[in-house]
Amino acid sequence: MTQGNGELDSLVRKRIRALRLAQGWSLDELAKRARLSPSTLSRIENGQRRLALDQLVTLARAMDTSLDQLVETATDDVISSPTIDASRQSMRWPIRADPGMTVVRQRVTNPPPDSPSHLRAHPGREWLVVLSGTATLLLGNRRFRVETNQAAEFPTMLPHAIGTEDGPCEVLGIFDRDARRGHHSGRTDDDTSRGPQ
Repeated sequence: MTQGNGELDSLVRKRIRALRLAQGWSLDELAKRARLSPSTLSRIENGQRRLALDQLVTLARAMDTSLDQLVETATDDVISSPTIDASRQSMRWPIRADPGMTVVRQRVTNPPPDSPSHLRAHPGREWLVVLSGTATLLLGNRRFRVETNQAAEFPTMLPHAIGTEDGPCEVLGIFDRDARRGHHSGRTDDDTSRGPQ
């Protein structure tokens, strides 16, 4: 969707004000952080002053965001459908804002491996939440019971695997690019105990 200059201008002004309020900052506080006068900031937010690129860059930094995020307008692709892998009982969604990230939902049916040689280690980080059932997370020499609605986050350089405890479980995982790549390589089709991928 292409927005006219007036629509983009209005959107950016609203976004500046919304970000300021979300942080709980007054006009004075954001103005101080951005090295602007409070009256200049007020006029920017209210459309009484022209938006200048240098001020937008300064405001983006002061609000700990980027200029791209401040002026982003693409909202057409809000909804996405998963890629389904029936053989692994999994669904995968890419995160458009960060192409290196992937969300995976998987039904895990096997217990974790009983041999440390089956644990995997690779660069990256993983975050997972158990949606139903109970999972067992093996992490190095430790064993964790992860119950419904509990989450786990860990660096994947630790040898790890996930399996079920007392029946199947549904797991939702978020993988960075390195973690996703590490799970994708070297996995056999009959191995569902190494976690979502």
